[in-house]
Amino acid sequence: MAGRKILVIDDSKVIRVRVREMLPPGNFDVLEAKDGKEGLELVHQEYPNLIMLDFLLPKLSGWDVFQQIQAHSELRKIPLVLMSGRKEEVTEKIPEPFEYFEFIEKPFEKKQLIEAIKSAFTKANKTREPLPSAASKAAPAQAETPTTSADAAKIKALEQRMAKMQAEMNAS
Repeated sequence: MAGRKILVIDDSKVIRVRVREMLPPGNFDVLEAKDGKEGLELVHQEYPNLIMLDFLLPKLSGWDVFQQIQAHSELRKIPLVLMSGRKEEVTEKIPEPFEYFEFIEKPFEKKQLIEAIKSAFTKANKTREPLPSAASKAAPAQAETPTTSADAAKIKALEQRMAKMQAEMNAS
């Protein structure tokens, strides 16, 4: 099993495969989700080291997935690259500059993808408060639970894997 997990949430199989093919060769486990609901479930189950999230998705929109991730203090530490062919739909909901995640406009080339991933890791390390809109719209079922020692160990391992992945991305 690969050491680092990249979750690609996109309803287009072409985009999911393209992202997988563009990643530098290495010890990556690329997980795929075809809709927002499946993607959010994988985020909670797998705690990936990086999330590539399409903004327009069936079942649960990328905007809804984004808000739920941002409402959870541990999940929002995961580097995030938001993808869309229509940037104006993103900026309607999230004003620029994008401080804590990276945005990449479809279609994109390998160099753009690698730069977006590197930037997402840098932005994810910034200290921040929850987004008011995300916190206020989170359903009670999505409320944060106290961090257990098992969660803390998972978080520490995730942070170590993120640092290692960041170093590999910087080397490419």
